[in-house]
Parts: sequence; C-alpha cells; structure tokens
Amino acid sequence: METNELFGSIAGILTTVSFFPQVYKTFKTRSAKDLSLFMFGLFTLGIIFWLIYGILINSRPVIISNSVTLVSSALILFFKIREIIKEKSNNK
Repeated sequence: METNELFGSIAGILTTVSFFPQVYKTFKTRSAKDLSLFMFGLFTLGIIFWLIYGILINSRPVIISNSVTLVSSALILFFKIREIIKEKSNNK
C-alpha cells in the first residue's frame, strides 16, 4: 500500500468510526432532538459529494469511508426527521 493510500485509509477509518457513537446513541435513545437538521442535511450532502469525488478519482479509501459515513448520516437524518414529524403531530 502506498503512503498516500495508507494516510487516506487511516483518515477514512478515524472519521467514519468517530460517527458510530452518535449513531448508536441516537438509535438507542430513539431521539435526535438536540441534533441540528440543517447541519446533518449539509453534512450528508457533503458526504454524497465526497463519495462522487472518490468514485471519479477511483480512490478506495474515499469511496469506502464515505459510503459507510453516508449510511450513518442517513440513519441520523431519518431519526431527526421522524422526531420532527412526531413533534408536529403531537402539537396538533
């Protein structure tokens, strides 16, 4: 493995794994109340563009790490949007 691939792999692993505690907490508590929808929306869009970039340059570390992070981010967005819908239905 080349040095740049090694650094890319380490960066991808660290940034992807750092997301898991938030996904776990959100899943376990079934609450995303304190998370920003705008921030996670922008973050998810950014991950989509990183994934496209990784595909265009054919970089496995970028593709793999952003694919996993996209799934994690999408799960959190799902819980956040579900929470917003619940709150709106409870306020009626």
